[in-house]
Amino acid sequence: MSQTIISGIVTDGHEPMVGANVFVIGTIDGCLTDSLGRFEFATNQTGELSIKATFVGFEDALLTTTESKNLVIRMHERATAINEVVVTASTYSFGKSDNFKTMDALDVVMSGNSCGDIVAALQTLPGTQMVGENGKLYVRGGESDECQTFINGMHVLVPYSTNTENNTVRGRFSPFLFKGINFSLGGYGGEYGQALSSVLPMETTDVTTSDKLGVSASLVDWNVGGTKAFASSSLSFNANYTGMGLYDAMFPDRLDWTRPYGKLSGEAQYKAELSSATVLKSYIGYDCTSLGQHIDNRSLSLKEHNIYANATLKSSIGRGYSLFTGIANSSVINDIDDAQIRGDHYHNLRNEIHLKAEMRKVYSSVLKMSAGVEDYLRHSTTRYEKSHYSLDYNLLAAHTDAQLRIVPKLFLNLSARVENANYDGSWLLMPRATLSYVPNKRFQLSAMLGKYSQTADDDYIVMSGKNLTQSTANHAILSMQYEFKKTLLRIEPYYKKYHHLPLITNGIYTADGYGTSKGMDVFIENHSLIKNLTSTLSYSFNDSERLYLDYTALRTPDYASRHNVRLTLKYNIGKTIIGLSESYASGRKYPIGTTPHYNSVDANLTWLVSPKVIVYTSLNNILGRTNVFRYNPDGTAVKANRDRFFYIGIFVSLKNNKAYDISNF
Repeated sequence: MSQTIISGIVTDGHEPMVGANVFVIGTIDGCLTDSLGRFEFATNQTGELSIKATFVGFEDALLTTTESKNLVIRMHERATAINEVVVTASTYSFGKSDNFKTMDALDVVMSGNSCGDIVAALQTLPGTQMVGENGKLYVRGGESDECQTFINGMHVLVPYSTNTENNTVRGRFSPFLFKGINFSLGGYGGEYGQALSSVLPMETTDVTTSDKLGVSASLVDWNVGGTKAFASSSLSFNANYTGMGLYDAMFPDRLDWTRPYGKLSGEAQYKAELSSATVLKSYIGYDCTSLGQHIDNRSLSLKEHNIYANATLKSSIGRGYSLFTGIANSSVINDIDDAQIRGDHYHNLRNEIHLKAEMRKVYSSVLKMSAGVEDYLRHSTTRYEKSHYSLDYNLLAAHTDAQLRIVPKLFLNLSARVENANYDGSWLLMPRATLSYVPNKRFQLSAMLGKYSQTADDDYIVMSGKNLTQSTANHAILSMQYEFKKTLLRIEPYYKKYHHLPLITNGIYTADGYGTSKGMDVFIENHSLIKNLTSTLSYSFNDSERLYLDYTALRTPDYASRHNVRLTLKYNIGKTIIGLSESYASGRKYPIGTTPHYNSVDANLTWLVSPKVIVYTSLNNILGRTNVFRYNPDGTAVKANRDRFFYIGIFVSLKNNKAYDISNF
């Protein structure tokens, strides 16, 4: 039987398609196009032929013809479905390989000078500011409490451990708890409320299929944890003790401790796949922190109990609908003796119950929507000397989000959130929008506008006579991200305008405060300078002013530094990983003057001793610079309590099938 030679070219209308698959339907006759988009192959088929061309990311092209020579097949790029697009504007994602900037739990533990703390690891990113006297997250000119934490979509009332004034705190949660961390610097959708500047949503790991047991030890903390896997569920636990007594004895600091810092904590999780469409996750964590310190002529003694628990259920209920429901409880109890003067006692109890339900549906390849309702039930009690108050209120909220593909490469996210705080009866409507141009996986351009709100501190609400309306902030962000072959670049200018900040006017708290924060963040990650070297550069410029609390004039808040730079280098040599980082922050302005700039050079080394044993060590502030964090009203400088900090930890997996996985969960 004679054969017919089929030949031609495949194009996208502009350029030839290299490596497209061309074949006769119903046969194995075909070939791939060459570097000029040309194809040529033989077939036994005669008469009218149905020829098909396929290429990843393009719609299949079909050509029916009786001709065999000089065929031209034009292909059209496949439009990204709405549930496939990942908009990364103003968000840094950890632990998800399809998102920008991946990092797993082990990376968090061994990142720069983090010493296993999620909060410290996040401070290597642009947008965050160095506030060394407490170590909390300050984002783009906002206060630390303007960043809110969520676990599995549920709010955490107090995400930090406690400490005395001018001492760094740590995040409460183990990085091994989470499979995904999404740190949003602003411009987030309607799902998240009660956060003026940023949100930190974290997703716990899924049901574990194998048993685990792990231990770790260092000069300052000791940990044991494990998981028992069942057919379709798993139960995990983690226990940790952190104590500074041994370290302080070996390396004394500038403070006069009567009882070294100590924290005993425990966590447990139960996760179950109730069916192929339904997943239950539950978590409970408790920690008790205590310490004592001589300050002036008093002996401060502090003890805090912090408990957090949540349970969530995700289920696909048919016809493309999915349902999320959740409940969370946060309780924090603080007792302080000699809090301000000798012989006094301070007691504070805060409690929050968070209820949430949300429905999601993908309607088509161009539209998906979600809508939800939630309620925050809050209570606080404070007793100090002869002063006492009790505050109860609830915050009811609803939101709706719509993500729309306008044209194949242009996406629009529209959302609205409405809130009612019953202590003053006010209603707030907050529209938000994000427009994104995503022509390919390498480039994104986004513009975001939105309004955000947050209730004031409980003390301020009470002292205002419950007349303190919620503070609001308007965000405007432009985001550009481009990924070269081995380099990723992100540039984000932003502008925030604050309204209704708490302000003391004639001795009474009012909502008359206001302010602005504007600046630009730059992030560069490179893998091409030297083989096995990963380098990152973060630069943040911030210009912020506000009139709030006891300020008598509009000025730069004392926690804000105009320039923040962080450079990190990570180099792999066989089973050894060497890290070096440089952190710089310009001086912070106070009425009595500006502090010197902050600078710290840190180094760390990780040794993968065996597939089940890892040794990590770090030395912070190698040069021994005495950094001044802030000035007290009397003009005295608040310095770091120690110039250097040395850490060495050993992580051991006792029952694990995966090499270098020290996750206890």
